[in-house]
Amino acid sequence: MERERLYRTEALILHRSDFGEADRLLHVLTPHLGRLRLLAKGVRKLSSRKAGHVELFSHVNLLVARGSTFDIVSQAELLEPFRTLHDNLERASMTYYVGELIVRLTEEQDENAPLFYLTLATFDRLCTARDPLLALRYFELHALELAGYRPQLHFCVVCQRRIEPVANFFSASMGGVLCSHHKGQVEQAMPLTLHALKVLRHMQTQPWEQVAVLRLNSNLHMEIETLVQGFIVHVLERQPKSVEFIHRLRRELRENSLKEQLHKTRNTTQEGVSL
Repeated sequence: MERERLYRTEALILHRSDFGEADRLLHVLTPHLGRLRLLAKGVRKLSSRKAGHVELFSHVNLLVARGSTFDIVSQAELLEPFRTLHDNLERASMTYYVGELIVRLTEEQDENAPLFYLTLATFDRLCTARDPLLALRYFELHALELAGYRPQLHFCVVCQRRIEPVANFFSASMGGVLCSHHKGQVEQAMPLTLHALKVLRHMQTQPWEQVAVLRLNSNLHMEIETLVQGFIVHVLERQPKSVEFIHRLRRELRENSLKEQLHKTRNTTQEGVSL
């Protein structure tokens, strides 16, 4: 039976690149067709009507024509632009990472509706969340689970006994938590504090609404980020390229903040002297 020449689909635009003289190649995630590469012809022309409807990180409704190499976007309707992701560089960098992680964790055309709706919700959370890093960690844990890589956080991966509420260890290569009795059996096991374990379990098992109220200090954030991203590197056998950009941007923002604080302190001191 011959496939329909045209089809409609919702999509999230994860990545785009210039193609030819006036086209763009879009990497999109759909609810029922999986991850696709689609060609948007002529959208780089000033006269293109589709250009504003296929922006990066946007939620769109597409009419697509099947093609020999790439399927072609015939019509595009913008559903949600997620403008904050374009206006805030730090949140935009996290969204780039979300898109890269999806590309690394999935194969083209593998349907995964829960991953689509998780990603759609994550785009919104990265726009609105008080703590976008928390939203990013929540996405990582649930995307890993939906891709078949759920880390074990409740039982020791060696002896299968329930983890006691004490300081334990985490092994990326073993896929989860080690009790204190078996830390020496696995190389490169990372220390895991009780607070970090509780937060990870909460994020893994509870809905976002209950996770969003958590307030983590910088040390706890860093411990959880190091552990989760170490696990991701093991799964992917590489570090996502966007991680280094996020770290560099974070350093620059921190340095700029310190410079601003120093500048304000100097001004305050000078005002005090002049009085």
